[in-house]
Amino acid sequence: MLSYQHLYHAGNLADVQKHALLAWMLDYLTRKDKPLTYIESHAGRGLYDLSAAEAVKTGEAAKGIALAERWFPATHPYIRALRQTRAERGPQAYPGSPLIAGHLLREMDTIHLCELHPQEHAALSYAAAPFGAHVHMEDGLKKALSICPPTPRRGMLLIDPSYEIKTDYEYLPKVIGQIARKWNVGIIALWYPILSGNPHLPMLRSLKENHPDALVHEVTFPPARDGHRMTGSGMFIINPPFGLEEEAKWLSGRFRSL
Repeated sequence: MLSYQHLYHAGNLADVQKHALLAWMLDYLTRKDKPLTYIESHAGRGLYDLSAAEAVKTGEAAKGIALAERWFPATHPYIRALRQTRAERGPQAYPGSPLIAGHLLREMDTIHLCELHPQEHAALSYAAAPFGAHVHMEDGLKKALSICPPTPRRGMLLIDPSYEIKTDYEYLPKVIGQIARKWNVGIIALWYPILSGNPHLPMLRSLKENHPDALVHEVTFPPARDGHRMTGSGMFIINPPFGLEEEAKWLSGRFRSL
């Protein structure tokens, strides 16, 4: 459970989908002059060096953000967060979702980040310190259940597991249902990989049955290398903000250009 390190995959095309939609939603929420809460259940280290040996070894960023950055206008919140990170941390820096949230949210907003891996947690604590985030070395889903409904009540939860634990596919619909009942106004966003064999499909069917009004957005892309099982990624979003569906359609068009 604690072996996964996202540095090998940072900035890949799945990150582009997830982070572009996340940034759009956070930007949307901050248009209203009211505080909000952002919760992340599987935060990782928050900041990645794309020149590191681990990232170079897989080549996923080279086939991901290095190609996709040109898709977005400079005013897009994803690009704003990316360029702010690089201005502060160097030209090969890549912001994970905690830093995207840190750059887009305001002092009035509350950030809760959860990460169990000891080394990733230590790196996350350092990277997120400038944003005043609450960094927890706890099970993120249990923490979300304990926090929700949060104060402030407006806001969103990002659930982004590694899916190395096979029972995640069965457990996630149950715990998401519990969180949604406690926090019926919160945006709850689940990221999932699309792998050969489609192990996500039973989970997705269960989620759709329980949350029929949720937005489902999926993209496909070439495998990062020979034998790589991931050929796409998806986002399941409960209480999607107004306009997100159009943004998701626009993003789908960019992926079709690959």
